[in-house]
Parts: sequence; C-alpha cells; structure tokens
Amino acid sequence: MDYIIGQSRSPAPGQSPSNPGTSAASFGAPAAPGASNGALIVDADQRSFMPEVLDASREIPVLVDFWAPWCGPCKQLTPILERVVTAAGGRVKLVKVDIEANAALAAQLAQIGLPIQSIPLVAAFYKGQILDIFQGAQPESEVKRFVESLLKATGGAMPSADILAAANTALQEGQAEQAAGLFSSLLEIEPENPEGWGGMIRALIALDDEEGAQEALAQVPPNLAEHPAITGARAALALHTEGRAAAAALDGLRRDVDAAPDNYDLRFKLASALNGAGHRAEAAQTLLDIIKADRNWNEGAAKAELLRFFEAWGNADPATLPARRKLSSILFS
Repeated sequence: MDYIIGQSRSPAPGQSPSNPGTSAASFGAPAAPGASNGALIVDADQRSFMPEVLDASREIPVLVDFWAPWCGPCKQLTPILERVVTAAGGRVKLVKVDIEANAALAAQLAQIGLPIQSIPLVAAFYKGQILDIFQGAQPESEVKRFVESLLKATGGAMPSADILAAANTALQEGQAEQAAGLFSSLLEIEPENPEGWGGMIRALIALDDEEGAQEALAQVPPNLAEHPAITGARAALALHTEGRAAAAALDGLRRDVDAAPDNYDLRFKLASALNGAGHRAEAAQTLLDIIKADRNWNEGAAKAELLRFFEAWGNADPATLPARRKLSSILFS
C-alpha cells in the first residue's frame, strides 16, 4: 500500500507526490514578496515592529505572539503557532514579541486596547489593523481554526483546505488513485486531519485495496478514532469486507428473492450483496421495502442496516439523500 504517510510513491522532479500532473506549488499561495519561508516566523522589537507587523500585514495576515520568558503557557503555545504557520505555506506570518524585553512597545500597544497584561496573547493584523485576538494557551486544533478563520476573512484558505477539496473531488469523480495521492499529501502536512484519514481509507476501498485500507485505519491517531469522518470510513470498510463475499452470490440471491418475495432474510442478504456490488440505490430500496412491509422485522434490523449504509456512504453520496427521504416518509407516514 503506497499511500500511507512516509510510503508515498516517488514523484517526478517538480511534481506533487499526490498527482503526477500537479505541481505541489499549485496548492500553496506564494509567500509575501521578497520573503523566504524563514522570514515568515520572526522576532520583533520596538524598532522592527512597524515593518515586520504593520507593513507586512498589508500583504498577508500577520499573527503577533506576545510572550515573556517567565510565562509557562507561552512556551506551550509558541511551538504550536510555529507549526500551524509553517503548515499555512506562506499564507500567514508569525511575529514573536517578548514583552519583558520590549516594555515600551508593550505599553504603547496597551494604550490602544490590547490586553498585554494577560499573556500569552495572540493578535491578528491585516492591512495595518487588528482583526482578532485570542488569549491563553490553546490546543493545536483551536489555533488551526483561528488561522483558518483569519485566512477566510482575508480572502484566503489553508493549503490543506485546497488539497482536501481536490482530493474529495477526485474521489467523487471516480479517480481513486489520484484521490489517494492527494489525501497522502494532506496527511503529510496535517497528520491529525480526520477528513484526510477518512478520505484516504475511502480512496483505498475504491481501489479495492482492503489491506491498505485496514493499514490506514490502524494508523489513525487514537484521539481521532470517534470523529465522524473516521467512524464513517470504518463503517465503509466493514461493509466493503462483508459485501465482497455477498456480491459473489448476487445473481443467486436475486433468483431466490424472486422465488420467495416474502422472505425478508433473503431480502436482507440481497441488500448486502447489492451494496457490495456497488448498486447502492438498489440496496437501499431493498431495505426500504422491508421497512415499509414490516418496520419491526427482526427488531428493526433493516432500518439499522440502512442507517449503517448511510454512515458508510456519507451524506454527499448520491444514494444517501433520496433514501433518507424515503425512510422518513415511511417512518412518519
């Protein structure tokens, strides 16, 4: 299985590891004019605050991390800020200001309303103005959300958002190998992105790489295990495994159901076989027919299986929404 982090296929020179025809640079905006990647994380003092923050913010959003050597939470937050800014690929800049070494600057900023006395404090500047702030140490997920909101407010987006959108589009269009490569690239940038892991598992399922999908599922960070993107992918993998065997018996099951239309056990097995063969709308309709005839059959097994299908397919699948509507119509009629 070639797409798990650290195992992606080697790209040709100048190409993204995710897509042989796509440059990796196409997923990231250029840094500010004249700025190298190193210049996107800098320290500033009274003299350099104007060019590093206010002037630079006219090109890209600038986060200012106000900290002090004696501040324990600051030491926790700063590395998180650096990781998130690095992942932004030049779309946002980080400037670190030691308020103890720059007391005069801190006093000036306090006069315009910044609560400098309570650190860690992070202020977001754009076009010379303060757009937003947050105080206190925050988990990486919250810092990432803050930066994503900042970029959205200033007309941009994180590179990971671009890659995720491209990967989902490729998967929906049946380009599973390209999608797997894109999801791999995303996970190299953000190893704890649940949509990236869920998409990777689904792409491998679409490639009929059950072993690879199992391997990807095993590598999902434990803290993401119950995220909807992961539980849905896990359900999809379970259905794929079950359906593979059932699909081989599809023709026989069709004949058996035609011969015994009131045998709901056979219909239930037929639904699994249809799903395993990729006939999702027909699989859903088979279960809906059972529910319509006897919604309490086998303690509601048909409804439970249909809901499992929905989770595995995802809300965006063309088969999900029509089947959900039909289920609601049956249950609330």
